[in-house]
Amino acid sequence: MAITNKAAILAALCPPLDNRLAEQLIDEFISLERRYVLREWEPATLDGGQFAEAAARILYHQDSNILNRRKGVNECLQYVEDPNNTNLHHYPERKSAVHTTRLIRTIYKFRSDRGAVHIDPDYTANHLDSKLIVENCRWVLSELLRMFWTADRRLVAAAIREIVQYDIPAVGVFDGRPFVQRADCTAEEEILILLHHAAERGMTRTEIGQSALCNPTSVTRVLSRLTSPQVRQVIKLAGNTYKLTGLGIRRVLNELAEKLI
Repeated sequence: MAITNKAAILAALCPPLDNRLAEQLIDEFISLERRYVLREWEPATLDGGQFAEAAARILYHQDSNILNRRKGVNECLQYVEDPNNTNLHHYPERKSAVHTTRLIRTIYKFRSDRGAVHIDPDYTANHLDSKLIVENCRWVLSELLRMFWTADRRLVAAAIREIVQYDIPAVGVFDGRPFVQRADCTAEEEILILLHHAAERGMTRTEIGQSALCNPTSVTRVLSRLTSPQVRQVIKLAGNTYKLTGLGIRRVLNELAEKLI
């Protein structure tokens, strides 16, 4: 993720969120997404636990109006859950706060119980474990953005999509131009990887032609196929800009994960 995008997201959240906790939350989420896509299942699960710590402290801060960057996860969540209704609550939506505590508990306790922290000779981290953690973290992050986003509300959905983009090891940037650093990609795969790296910004036809090591005819043919009604993995927008659709993102993550490394 480009630092400008991260900075813009932080600026839209802080205040009311504490900047250090919000930055920790975003950094852990980016690391989690990156490791998940690179199929590093166990580290991804561990990142989920660290994400839960930041999320719990943010939740506690917003509900109690007390900032404590070191408070334990269970203490933070117990204050918000408050089954005996003895605490003063400031969270904008009480039901949302309670739902969020349940997801954070799932993320944090699953990470510990399944052995991602403690060595367990009978356990090997796997795809389904990591997928569970990733999806729960995505929900928690989306909910916090929904609750505390202070900029243009129409940009929240774009921010959520932007924040899940990660630095792709296979793509280098030289003089401001992205470049796929693998020699085993087809022209279509190279263009899909470049567009995935471009995320919400997309790329113009000129930019794709400058970055993809393909002849102009191949670039035109690939874009025509990917934007066709039969494929719909890329969409052409105003300004001659191309972006991946949901189908395109799914193809990159499912079929080209090995080539992102």
